[in-house]
Amino acid sequence: MVSNLLNFISDPRHAYLTHSLDYIKLCVIAIALALVIALPLGIAVARLPVVAFFATNISGLVRAIPSLAFLAAAIPYLGIGFKPAVIALTVLGIPPILLNTIAGIRSVDPAVIDAARGMGMTFWQILWRIQLRLALPVIAAGIRTAAVQIVATGTLAAVIGAGGWGEYILSGIYQLSLVQILAGAVPVALLALLVEVSLAGVQRAVTPAGVRLQTTTYYDLSAGKGSVAPPMRIEIPL
Repeated sequence: MVSNLLNFISDPRHAYLTHSLDYIKLCVIAIALALVIALPLGIAVARLPVVAFFATNISGLVRAIPSLAFLAAAIPYLGIGFKPAVIALTVLGIPPILLNTIAGIRSVDPAVIDAARGMGMTFWQILWRIQLRLALPVIAAGIRTAAVQIVATGTLAAVIGAGGWGEYILSGIYQLSLVQILAGAVPVALLALLVEVSLAGVQRAVTPAGVRLQTTTYYDLSAGKGSVAPPMRIEIPL
């Protein structure tokens, strides 16, 4: 099976490199657009309780809509191809970033903001130096969720002719070819895992040391010689 998969990938007739670049390009553009749209919007509405409430609920509603429905809804207005797929995946990636941006900024202790005002800091200084920095770990978690979701869902873009690894999955299902299915599914899984691990590292890096928690596991040996109690998890601030 592995040799058949490698032969399929290396066969120039299957244009594997082209499809791989198309898929990566699709995901990168969708993630970037979702970030550019959702981050400023979340910052803008976070200070308006009523608007933030509606934005949060609408975002939650959007997340409940099946991913395939976004792609199908884009066809009557944008046709088929790369452009509607980018727009549909961008819409899919906006809610996690928007929700976490609003939640992160609104979670900042008002006393900290009042203290900053008392020190003479301007609105933009408070936003940049305090609110965004304290909210950055939460925002990073939203970006991480959106990125993984876009990468994992991008295969459906092949349904509307956007190309990428999803083409192999659809073709493999139609032809009952496990090799083609794996040729599309394996790299998607690996890319999603890479994005997850990379952004998890970024999220940890932007988390202040005083907030970051390290989880350790230990075993209680006091139950008797040779017996081990169930592991207990403790969290120790770094």
